[in-house]
Amino acid sequence: MARENARGESSLLLLESCIPRGEKCYIWYYSAGGEEISSSCPEEERKTLGMSFRILGGLDKALSCVRNSAAPRMIGSPAGMQWAVTRGTGRDRDLICVIGPVFYSRPEKQQLRRAVDPFIHSGESMQWAEQLAAMLPELPVIAYAVFIRYVIMIHNTLTGEHLGVSDILHQPASREGIGEGSGISTRDRGQIYRAEQALLDMVRRGEINYQRVLQGSASLSGGVPIKGKDPLRQMKTSIVVFTTLVSRAAMEGGLSPETAYALGDSYIQAAEDCTDSGELAALSLSMYHDFIYRVHYVRSNPNYSHEIQKCCDFIELSLDRKIRTSELASLVGYTDYYLTEKFRKETGMSVAGYIREKKVQRAKVLLESTKLEVREIAEELAFNTPNYFIQSFREITGMSPAQYRKSRRKEQEV
Repeated sequence: MARENARGESSLLLLESCIPRGEKCYIWYYSAGGEEISSSCPEEERKTLGMSFRILGGLDKALSCVRNSAAPRMIGSPAGMQWAVTRGTGRDRDLICVIGPVFYSRPEKQQLRRAVDPFIHSGESMQWAEQLAAMLPELPVIAYAVFIRYVIMIHNTLTGEHLGVSDILHQPASREGIGEGSGISTRDRGQIYRAEQALLDMVRRGEINYQRVLQGSASLSGGVPIKGKDPLRQMKTSIVVFTTLVSRAAMEGGLSPETAYALGDSYIQAAEDCTDSGELAALSLSMYHDFIYRVHYVRSNPNYSHEIQKCCDFIELSLDRKIRTSELASLVGYTDYYLTEKFRKETGMSVAGYIREKKVQRAKVLLESTKLEVREIAEELAFNTPNYFIQSFREITGMSPAQYRKSRRKEQEV
């Protein structure tokens, strides 16, 4: 155990550098048997937050996660506390790393007490509940979009891997509950509305490269801002509303009403049956992913060959970088010349023209749903220069990016 303690302490020093100074996002090390080894949590909070992880079932879930996979996992609880768990490699492989706990929004004291009441079975847990409620103003609150990035940095530092946000989001228990996000106030409702419309537009178009828009929406709004006595009930209400909106958008995108209604009903029932915020979060993401891919397959051009459709899908997923014809040709086993001719014949466009068209389509979404500057959008979509982006946008849409953004905002205000 002494050796494990030394290893845990030395690793903590490295991992703490991933978190900005002053941010209340704590890192813990546990042994494979579930014993706490070390933590960056201050001593005055350590006992209470450590007990929260154990009493609310987080430790049991963490041990189960690392037995089944080395990939990072998100762990939730009915009390709204969220953790992430991963493990190291090499000599640290038998150490379990836990990040958290965090709330995505500040819970009310009454809500927190009601959520932890079912876990009070003894004098020890009763004392813990009182201490946790008393600590409410000091509990870590971090927006989901920020927390997930900390988790990625810590995991990649620990393992030497190069996971991105999309890799975490696609894990079976990847996304925690729908909370208050970053706490955007009512004065930003217009921005929230635009982000939500972009989210639904991804479904209508069956855009499989939806992660950027999903993250942007999650950072602005977590769902229905009701204040109830049960945090789990709040999350379920948000997921039911979200599922209903997504299913309607899928029908607008071409999915049959029979399929969309049945699928939506099954996800709503599954949400009602959930008893854990982590399960609800994973279910919400799975639902969104499922509807988008079903619409994508419905909208895929039946006249495209398998190889050309594969290239089109690859382009959709790679709009944030430069895409070369040789890369696409290698993907489907063609020569550059043969792919160029076949692509033009089936799509009516050159490879470069198709890529530029798709990037401008994505730029339109970003202009409508975010406050990113034109220069930032040009960089995000890997245009050579902002001027080339503006020129391309004007040629395809008939207006500059700034003019497009202004016109869309006016339409939405009417």
